[in-house]
Amino acid sequence: MKVGIIGTGAIADKHAQAYKNIGYEVTVCTNRTPERGRKFAEAWGAEFVATPEELCRHPQVDFVDVCTFPAYRLEAVELSAQAGRHVLVQKPMAIELATAVRMIDVARRAGIQLGVVSQHRFDDSTLFLKRAIADGRLGKILQADAYVKWYRSPEYYARPTKGSWAVEGGGALINQGIHQADLLMYLIGAVDQVFGYWQLGALHRIESEDCLCALLRYASGATGVIQAATALWPGYPERIEIHGTKGTAIVTGDQLTAWDVQDDHGDPAPLAHQSASGASDPMAVSLAPFERQFSDFGEAVKTGRRPACSGEDGYRALQLVRSIYTSCAEVRSVEIAQAERRAL
Repeated sequence: MKVGIIGTGAIADKHAQAYKNIGYEVTVCTNRTPERGRKFAEAWGAEFVATPEELCRHPQVDFVDVCTFPAYRLEAVELSAQAGRHVLVQKPMAIELATAVRMIDVARRAGIQLGVVSQHRFDDSTLFLKRAIADGRLGKILQADAYVKWYRSPEYYARPTKGSWAVEGGGALINQGIHQADLLMYLIGAVDQVFGYWQLGALHRIESEDCLCALLRYASGATGVIQAATALWPGYPERIEIHGTKGTAIVTGDQLTAWDVQDDHGDPAPLAHQSASGASDPMAVSLAPFERQFSDFGEAVKTGRRPACSGEDGYRALQLVRSIYTSCAEVRSVEIAQAERRAL
């Protein structure tokens, strides 16, 4: 598969290495700062082009990978659709839900695949838990929680776009915690109601939140908590805890670190004691999950089947985040309408 990358910041290097590892070729790239784009092109043996329009129309592109700030997503999908190119976008897929819906609609009408990067669905721990929960090994799920107690330096937020509502859509929850929000719903199911509190600029000079806590009520009746922060020095590995009537599973970073289950059966749990995490370093993450997701998206492009993390999945993660933000801003509980999910 031949890939064109829009945006050549730090995450684009991770993507490029993952593509190389699975035998895909980054053929073309573009960046609004030409010097950075050309440097990336030289590093990965790609061709630099001046605009996203040129990239999407390039004959050596099977799909487009959008590694930009979330404010630039819809235009990239529209350009890809016009050129008949499939498109994969970084999380969050958009800032506003209406934009996400438009992206899904544009891709659907054009007959192209739209995927959203949520690589932690492809961690060994997640793959195991998805099967184990479906098989009832934890029993009825009572509580499912996510804790993202990270630290980011003042330099991380030095650019005025970082942590802004207009360009990034918010702070710690939408940029760091959205992965865990997606995993909770992927493993446990839809969330019906949320109530949240935030601290805006608690440590950093940003307009959005760098500390947030939210209560969740799942459609199944289970309850849970999401905590997301980038202000908690020195930063600790993210953690997901799932408690059922038969036992408990804990994921730390990207590894299953506890599997305490009564009368267990089935495949052995892949327990580990070391994990990869972006707790204090945004780039300290494993490449294997990226490789698996990119391979999955490539197969979806080839076969026409739905990718494992589609635009609809990206919408649901964004819907949960935006509902929590509304709760924080208005200091009230927010219902997440089932009808909106069925409409996708």
